This record gives sequence, structure tokens and C-alpha cells, in this order.
Amino acid sequence: MRFANPLFLLLLLPVAGLLWYYLEREKRKKAAIIFSDFRLFKGLGKFTSNKRQLLVLLRALTLVLLVLALARPQSGLKTEEISTKGIDIVLCLDTSGSMKAEDFKPNNRLAVAKAVGADFIKGRRNDRIGIVVFSAISLLQCPLTSDYGAVVDFMKSVEIGMTKTDGTALGNAIATSVDRLKDSKAKSKIIILLTDGRNNMGEVDPATAAKLATAFNIKIYTIGVGKEGEAPFPVDDPMFGKRYVYIKEDLDEATLKTIAETTEGMYFRATSAEALKEIYKQIDKLEKTEIKGIEYTEYTDHYLWLLLLALIFFLAEIILDNTLLRKLP
Repeated sequence: MRFANPLFLLLLLPVAGLLWYYLEREKRKKAAIIFSDFRLFKGLGKFTSNKRQLLVLLRALTLVLLVLALARPQSGLKTEEISTKGIDIVLCLDTSGSMKAEDFKPNNRLAVAKAVGADFIKGRRNDRIGIVVFSAISLLQCPLTSDYGAVVDFMKSVEIGMTKTDGTALGNAIATSVDRLKDSKAKSKIIILLTDGRNNMGEVDPATAAKLATAFNIKIYTIGVGKEGEAPFPVDDPMFGKRYVYIKEDLDEATLKTIAETTEGMYFRATSAEALKEIYKQIDKLEKTEIKGIEYTEYTDHYLWLLLLALIFFLAEIILDNTLLRKLP
């Protein structure tokens, strides 16, 4: 509730003064005719001295209501218009055999990448997200969508070896991701490329793929996963069951840095599950959707009801003054 013309409320001060004046005058007022015997008007004096104060009250209420009507009381309904333009994101995950390495114990590299990626998806708003998986070849796992529940389900279904080939085709993975983003009208288009290897397969060179991404204004964040040195790798031995061998690090950080720099993105190195979580948090902060809100308030006037009440009190004063509360001359 608000008053459109609040300065008119100052008129309540003289109204209060007038009310005080009327009440004081009623107390001091003397009878117009002097009677030698008041027994003829027994009870009349009491009636006029007390009941006629009602007329003063009605007049005061009429003036108060008129002042409030001039101040124009209003109630408002607020609405907000949201203007937003989301970001299109492709999560590009390496599903080659080396992602089985368990240097992120108790889980392997891919399991950790899936869990952290799912948390990243759940934290987005107003963005479209898709998933591309790759090893020696690349496949679209999930098209761009804002149905985050569906994207998380697709993320959970990602498995090592799902492309039926092994190897690491970074260039092909980027090219497939670019193909999904090139026609997007989003404010920003990004690829988050996660891998633990170096490019050893595919028809497209990573540097060429990065230039292709730049041509379509696509930024690439590259993440290299795996601890430095050797990492435990599970092997199913037909004689002795599951055992571990140690494989050497084969991460091509120079290429990943070049891809990121070419597209004005950033390169990150994740040597633990905690580090990978922090990397996704940093990317989340860097690529936030801007939401602009414009607030509108629609006001409704209520002065007509006050004027109606003022009229009722005014008419009540006139009627009572000329009937029940009529004063003898």
C-alpha cells in the first residue's frame, strides 16, 4: 500500500485542529434562550450536549476521508520480466581404455569424471548441455537440451569402450562437438574436453579442429586427468583374477594447452577427484548465464471507496442534524 500524493496528508493537521476547536466550543457554548425553570427540558440538555458531539465526529470523519482520498491510496501488484540468454555446452569425454586407471581411488578416472560432470550439469540454469564421447572415434551421446535430468541419465550411461574401438582421437572429438554447436544462437558456446591421453587416432588434427572451433566462436576448456608418473591399472587375469599393473602417464599437455589458447579457453590439470571438482567449479563461475530482471508494479487506486464513505458520513450528519439531533433555535 502507498499514497500517490502523500503531501495531502498534511491536511490532517488542520482537521485535527478543527475537531479540537469544535469540541472546546461545545463545552463553552451557552444556551440561546434563558429559561426560569429547566424542569420543562429535563433530559434535553443531556441529550443535546452529548449526542450532538456525534455530528462533530461525523464531520471530522468526512474531512479525514476526503484528505485520504486526495492522497490517493494505492495497492500494487509487482511482476518481474526475466531476460536471459543461456549458454550451450558440450561435455566431451574420453572413454578410451586408459580411463580405467584407478589413480583417483576408490574409483577410476571415468567414474570420477562422470560424477563431477553430473554435479556440474545439476548446477546449471537456463543453459543447454550435450554429451560427446570418444576414443578412436567420436559419438554424440546426448544432443543439446535443457532437460538436465535426461542429460544426467545419459552421463550415467557412459562407459569405457562404448565406441567399440580404442585410442584417442582428440581432433575428431572436437570436430563432432563443433558440429553440434556451430548453428547455435546462444550467447556463448563452449566445449569442455576431458582426456587422459594424446591424439593417436582420427582423420582431424587437434590444431585444425581448434581453428574450426574458433571460426564458429566456440571456446574450448581442456582438462587433463591423471596423476603424474605411473598409475594403477586393473587387469583381468584368467589365472589369478583381477590384478594391477602400472601404466605410465601419456598425457599430451602441450596439445591441450594449444587447443585452449587457440579458442581463448583455458587448460586445467586434474590430479585428484577434489582437483577435478574445483576445476568444474571454476569453469562454472567463468561461464555463468546473465539473468536480467525488469520489475513492473501495477497500482490500483482506492480513493473512490473513501469518497463514498465520506459522502455517507456527510449525509448522515445532515439528516441527524435536521431530525434526531435537531437543535432548538
